[in-house]
Amino acid sequence: MLDESLLDAPEALAGADRFGLLRGVAESGARVRTAARSAAESGIPELTPDGRPRAVLVAGPGPAAAGVADLLRALSGGSCPVSLVQPTGVAPVPGALRWALPGWAGPLDLLLLAGPDAADPGLAELVEQSYRRGCAVVAVTPAGGPLADAVVQARGLAVPLATTDYDAEFDVEGAPPAAPGTLWSILIPLLVLADRIGLISASADDVGKLADRLDQVAERCGPAIPTYTNPGKTLAADLADALPLIWTEGLIAGAVGRHFATELAGLAGRPALAADLPEALTTHRTLLAGALAAGADPDDFFRDRVEQPAALHARVVLLREEAPGPLSATRAAQELADERDTPLSALEPTAGSDLERAAELLAIADFGAVYLALAGTE
Repeated sequence: MLDESLLDAPEALAGADRFGLLRGVAESGARVRTAARSAAESGIPELTPDGRPRAVLVAGPGPAAAGVADLLRALSGGSCPVSLVQPTGVAPVPGALRWALPGWAGPLDLLLLAGPDAADPGLAELVEQSYRRGCAVVAVTPAGGPLADAVVQARGLAVPLATTDYDAEFDVEGAPPAAPGTLWSILIPLLVLADRIGLISASADDVGKLADRLDQVAERCGPAIPTYTNPGKTLAADLADALPLIWTEGLIAGAVGRHFATELAGLAGRPALAADLPEALTTHRTLLAGALAAGADPDDFFRDRVEQPAALHARVVLLREEAPGPLSATRAAQELADERDTPLSALEPTAGSDLERAAELLAIADFGAVYLALAGTE
């Protein structure tokens, strides 16, 4: 259930925000600028690579590594294969995870490490593997830690992780798996690197515009802005008592949709399913006609409203990175939703570069997940 009255009570929201989630999302623009400075001070803009790598591998614990790999793959537009190295281990805790390079990895490939834990032994072992194979290594990790030292010893590049004061609030029991904004701390230096090796265009001016776009979204989605004009709060209210079916169109929107599903689970404790259009119209069609359909399990007048929460019903969240063209599946998506009486929420960024549009979609999704987490009640 969602306490919608809490959404328009800034002081109450602040009181419910034990882990500084809203502050973390609102400071994303500032975090991007700090991460860009860290990248510049590490010498990335002065690198003179011989050419683009054969493949890019991304490894690291938690959801940030997967998000980084997904976004780099989308933003590069297929100019270079980008793969996530999946960890193995008995538990997702520091010291328990291990990574192994694929058998084909070698001197022509680049390994990117998302290492928010400065002393992760599994990533340090991966650095040793990469050194033996001849892979180039770049890590974003806290300065002066064992992982950074291991990267330097392997003749790689270690970029200090940009942090904020509120990050420490996530080192306590019961905190979400990652602080909002961690993705930007890791992604920005790697975007600057990707620009240097010719994968994407991410100049200092481009990154500055990305940070400005995040600031603009923070102004529109802040806790003092009422729900009816606040995209983040509106998204949270739309998803109250709903199973989000996140339908995406475009590579960037697809990466954002998968990130949004991860944020809904990790921050708000809400299940969500993400799928790309037009395939989503087939894979999710049955969900719109089964037990989760809008008309299924009609509200029982005698249901105990206190002890028995309302049944979940599917709601489509349509993410697209630009206005639909002649080959867009958007119209078919709307027609299917209308046919099954399923509500649909649509998010489309304003005009701008790929980086700006990705930033806007990510920020609104993050605000929506945070508001849903704060206003959600047991």
